[in-house]
Formats: sequence, structure tokens, C-alpha cells
Amino acid sequence: MASLTLPPAPPNPRQDAIDLHKAFKGFGCDSTAVINILTHRDSVQRGLIQQEYRAMYHEELSHRISSELSGSHKKAMLLWILDPAGRDATVLRESLIGDTMDLRAATEIICSRTPSQLQIMKQTYFARFGTYLEHDIGHHTSGDHQKILLAYVGIPRYEGPEVDPTIVTHDAKDLYKAGEKRLGTDEKTFIRIFTERSWAHIASVSSAYHHMYDRKLEKVIKSETSGNFEFALLTILRCAENPAKYFAKLLRNAMKGLGTDDKTLIRVVVTRTEIDMQYIKAEYFKKYKKPLAEAINSETSGNYRTFLLSLVGHGH
Repeated sequence: MASLTLPPAPPNPRQDAIDLHKAFKGFGCDSTAVINILTHRDSVQRGLIQQEYRAMYHEELSHRISSELSGSHKKAMLLWILDPAGRDATVLRESLIGDTMDLRAATEIICSRTPSQLQIMKQTYFARFGTYLEHDIGHHTSGDHQKILLAYVGIPRYEGPEVDPTIVTHDAKDLYKAGEKRLGTDEKTFIRIFTERSWAHIASVSSAYHHMYDRKLEKVIKSETSGNFEFALLTILRCAENPAKYFAKLLRNAMKGLGTDDKTLIRVVVTRTEIDMQYIKAEYFKKYKKPLAEAINSETSGNYRTFLLSLVGHGH
């Protein structure tokens, strides 16, 4: 469930473009007006606003935002105005080959998306950057981490809720044989099951494993694997079981301790606002006994804070 709030009457994209242009004009930028417009428009509406802006002012809205805003607020707004597939593609490209390579962010984006989201995102990636996502993954990752990412973006998985209990039991046994039962780990089996099976199936395998061997599959992954490969397996498992809980934990980790990991905070808020932010807020409150909005409020400031809170919304 999305946390995005829209005006009661559908806004006119041309009027929005005019209002944005007005907010940019003159000395200083009326950031409040920009935030009020753009954080209360859905993906389609934001696309139309950008078309109108381009047609009327012969300039990309993104260029104007780049020159008017700064810091984290600018980064967040530039990601927000993209469509979901374009946004994922952009984050992936930056994470794989940007100045600040971030293989965890790349792994999170790939392993927490549905097969249909990945399909559209791969096409967008190629259209935007003129290279295949698989090519960039191949160049910038290695070992089992590379194998699992390539398999995850390459294999079309079932997205429905039905599972076959016989195959579930079989997979749980295979994972036991591939991990706990032997010396060393048979990574191939982990990769095969985690990249070929649906989320519903993996969630069932996880509870069957617990039932059969009295150990949590998550614990097994942690003791049998490490590094980015472990992170990929855990991301797939946690998103199969409860994506909102997974993202709540990412947000918590981004904000706890000294300083804030703004990159993660922006990425998660901006990419989940139109998907499941209400569930994430509920999970956050359940686990950390504090509303997500309150945490964001104390970790951020200024227009950046206003922007994030407009997307997340108050309450829990």
C-alpha cells in the first residue's frame, strides 16, 4: 500500500508546470511550492508535468531542479521525478559503475524486485545507457555474488501465491544437504533454488526447513555464506517472507548510530512510496516502537526533511 497522497481533483499537468516555473523564477527558489506539487503527484502525473515543462520552457525539469536545489534534497528529488523502472535503472547504474560503487545497493535493488519489475527495468536500463544490465553486472561483480545476480535478473519466475508442497519439501532437503549436512557449502544449490523459485515458494521452503531441521534458514545462510553473496540470499529470503519488514530494517540501519546513511534513506523512501510504504511504516512501528516519520524528522533537516516527510506521510 502506497503512502503517496494525491489531491482530490486530478491536477492539470500544464498548470503544475507553470507553477513550478514560477517557483524557480526570481531570487531563490520557492522550495515549499516545488515540494507541495511534486510529492503529491503519481508517476504518470510526474511524467506529464515533465513533458509539459519541456514543451513550454524548452528545458528539462530535471536540469532546472539540478540547478535550483542542492545536497540530499536535490538527489532525492531527481530520483523521485523518474518513473519506477527508470529510477531503479539509474540507481543500479550508479551503484555498479558510479564514482561510489555500492554493490549492496545494486544487490538490494535486484533481489527485492519482482520478475515483472526486473523485466521492465532491464529494458529501461538498455534504452537509457546503451548497454545490457547483465554486461555491467558481469564487469563489476564476481564469484557467487555475480552468479546469483545474473541468474536473478535472467530467470523468469512465477509471481503467484500457489506452491507445490512436494517440491517445497524437496528443496528444503536439498538446501540441508547443500549446507548444514556437509563440510563446506554447495553454493550452486542455493543459487538454483533462490533464483528459480517464486517468493511464495521460498517462504514455504523457509518454514518447512525450520519445521524439518529445527533451524531457521536465515541462520543457515548466515553461517554458510558471507559478503555480498550472503546479502543477496538474505534479501531474496526476507523479501519472500515480508518485504515491508526488510525495508523497515534497512531504514532503521540507515538512521541508527552516528550520522545518517542518506543514500539508503533516499533510495528506500523514494522507491517504496508508491508501492508499500504504509506497510513499511507499520512494520517499523511494530519493531522499533517509534513512528518512521519521527525517526526521519530527527535525522534530517530543512527542505530535505520536508520532502521525505511529504512522501512518507505522518502517522504509522
